[in-house]
Amino acid sequence: MKICVYAICKNEEKHVNRWVESMKEADEIYVLDTGSTDQTKEKLENLGVKVTRKLISPWRFDNARNESLKLVPLDTDICVCTDLDEVFEPGWRKSLEEQWTPNTTKARYNYNWSLDQNNNPKVNFYIEKIHTPHNYKWTHPVHEVLEFTGEIEKTITLNNITLNHYPDSTKSRSSYLPLLELSIQENPEDDRNMHYLGREYMYYGKWTEAITTLKKHLDLKTATWKDERSASLRFISRCYKNLDNYAEARLYLDKAHKEAPHLRDPLVERAILEFEQKNYIETEKYCLKALQIKSHEKTYINEPFSWDHTIYDLLAVSCYYQNKLDYAIYFNNLAIDLAPTNKRLLNNHEIYKKQEQINSLLL
Repeated sequence: MKICVYAICKNEEKHVNRWVESMKEADEIYVLDTGSTDQTKEKLENLGVKVTRKLISPWRFDNARNESLKLVPLDTDICVCTDLDEVFEPGWRKSLEEQWTPNTTKARYNYNWSLDQNNNPKVNFYIEKIHTPHNYKWTHPVHEVLEFTGEIEKTITLNNITLNHYPDSTKSRSSYLPLLELSIQENPEDDRNMHYLGREYMYYGKWTEAITTLKKHLDLKTATWKDERSASLRFISRCYKNLDNYAEARLYLDKAHKEAPHLRDPLVERAILEFEQKNYIETEKYCLKALQIKSHEKTYINEPFSWDHTIYDLLAVSCYYQNKLDYAIYFNNLAIDLAPTNKRLLNNHEIYKKQEQINSLLL
């Protein structure tokens, strides 16, 4: 098989060496440089990457992706689209060749969108950016997706291929909001980007706009994915909390849990809300309910705080304020197991132990 990687880039020279090392299992690598002013293009070319420079104006991610796809030769069997801040774990080509069938058109594989300092996944889900060169095009100005234009689409799942994401926190995402607004102007019935637009308004602190947009998402007939609907309800709750409307915040978290009772996230957010209000009995209640959910769904909707040390930390502090020191120590130890270098947790351990000793002396 002839396998080609293609990508878009702008001012990503610091990622070049790592990215090319990861992608070199492909036969050829093609990059569309959309206007770098650093040494990205030169560094890529020095490593054997075929680079074409073209400005995309007005900027849209789908147009840029489609232009980069045009760089791939027509005799390519499999196209692999990645970004320069992403890295495949070694052996991805062998796995791809072993499992790709003659009628396969696209592959789904593991994506670690966020990793901790020890390179352990914090947010993991499937993405689908490996495909045949024909019958696919990129759509949507931002949060772009592959759209199949042929007759029969065949997607395979490759659990032994993993792509890790190492984002550059210094890069601006200021273009996302206007592009999402444009996306909804172009297609007001697009439930996916309606959800993204509401979330983006929330990120910008535009609480009222976020609430209105997320409610529009929930009203769309095509908005049927329970996990995403639950997320919209949680985000509405966050907006109400920031507007100091705690009754509505609680109401929408209850709705979020009812929408997707298989997810921890609404329960943990409710625990956080109660903790911030110093309602420690309620905090404990919702944390314990969240811990009853053992299955970690493989979607981008998951919140890292639902599966890291947060629940045990909340339980420990809540138990401390209820003078249940044995439980506080127990839960804090579980939190430390998940975050062994967290200084606050380690300091809390000393506080809990000291208070336990004081109480024993008073008895």
